[in-house]
Amino acid sequence: MIMNEMRKDGRTADQLRRVKITRNIVKHAIGSALVEMGDTKVICCVSMEEKVPQFLRNSGTGWLTAEYGMLPASTPERTQRMPYPAGRNQEIQRLIGRALRSVINLKHFGERTLWVDCDVLQADGGTRTAAINGAFCALVDALVFMKQRNILMLPVLRDCLAAVSVGIVGNHQYLDLCYAEDSIAQVDFNVVMTGKGEFVEIQGSAEGTFFSRKSLDSILALAEKGITEIISLEKTILKDELQILAGY
Repeated sequence: MIMNEMRKDGRTADQLRRVKITRNIVKHAIGSALVEMGDTKVICCVSMEEKVPQFLRNSGTGWLTAEYGMLPASTPERTQRMPYPAGRNQEIQRLIGRALRSVINLKHFGERTLWVDCDVLQADGGTRTAAINGAFCALVDALVFMKQRNILMLPVLRDCLAAVSVGIVGNHQYLDLCYAEDSIAQVDFNVVMTGKGEFVEIQGSAEGTFFSRKSLDSILALAEKGITEIISLEKTILKDELQILAGY
């Protein structure tokens, strides 16, 4: 159930952490954003490459892919740099790539690849969902960059995109878990949705327990509330860019 009691960080059960998105912070990226959700901070950068993977050559279709990693000092104990993505990182970067590809028309920017790099500067739960939110904002600016150079067709953006975590902690449903909550959650969900309220991805599992269909419906409704708020913020800070790309 959703309770009105205060959490350890002073939030109500259905309250997001403070969300802040700072755009265009990296000089050499064609789109970039620093997203902060509470104490979680992720920097997202978009780069463009004038080629596509082998399976798309001579198709006239572009591609988008993502990479995700955690900087050594992003956690209390140093996170070791890896010569190749660990299993968790691979799973997260595939999630980011799938989510972003769902809201763009890959056929409208030719045989080019957009690389979206998401690096966690500071981790306090919800790094993958924060990365999706920052990556979407960085992608919008990258698409505007391409439009200004006449290398894409419009409309290229189908909808806005956002993600949030939801969990059950001590039999209470909480929105946007910090690490202290996430680490002890009996049920943990990551939900990605569009601005129209359509689901892109739902990742959910229980640990040592189970959840009912009624709980699932309530969890998804809580996630939708949080995502609606994030998308409202995106539409505010990206108003002019969204109008260029999709006529919002």
